[in-house]
Amino acid sequence: MSGVTVSRDGVVTGNTYDKYGSQNPVVRRLMAGFQSSLDELFAAAGARSVLDVGCGEGVLVHAWAQQLGDGRVVGIDLEEDSIQAGWAERRAPNLEYRVMEAANLPFADGEFELASAIEVLEHVPDPEHTLAEMARCASRHLLVSVPREPLWRMLNMARGAYWSSLGNTPGHLNHWSRRSFVELLSRYGEVSHARSPFPWTMLLVRL
Repeated sequence: MSGVTVSRDGVVTGNTYDKYGSQNPVVRRLMAGFQSSLDELFAAAGARSVLDVGCGEGVLVHAWAQQLGDGRVVGIDLEEDSIQAGWAERRAPNLEYRVMEAANLPFADGEFELASAIEVLEHVPDPEHTLAEMARCASRHLLVSVPREPLWRMLNMARGAYWSSLGNTPGHLNHWSRRSFVELLSRYGEVSHARSPFPWTMLLVRL
């Protein structure tokens, strides 16, 4: 997931670093912990239909579609060459991709059992509105993850990255500690599972 995308208002919303495809052993180890926690929470949700907001090149939604068999999976993201190229490579009969922004989702109330946003909410201009839309479209759960702050920025600076922005990754508009992220998601339902794979916060919310 390496494309950098820009919304109509000029906000960078894509990924500046391909963490899923990295061959760096440290990154691979961190991503193994991330994926393990994500797999655990996805299994706990037990969803048969999924809407993934900001699906990037489709790495996660493609894997989920394969897991669910005939369960419906829809991934949405902005228009960007590398993203749509990823969609072309990752297809499944039960997987649908749509180009759209997350601000106003054109889906019915409760159309999906699960709505997810994995490493997305830090990018969007109005995360509370995006979460409200996700909660409207989901009947059972939200599954979300964000970088854990200020740890994320400290790690960036420790590796000599983004010094001029005090370690802030380009496009990260919003910053949450684990506590503040739990408080935010608690407005939409019960946080039933919270995980902290280093250096992220990941939550499963029962609506």
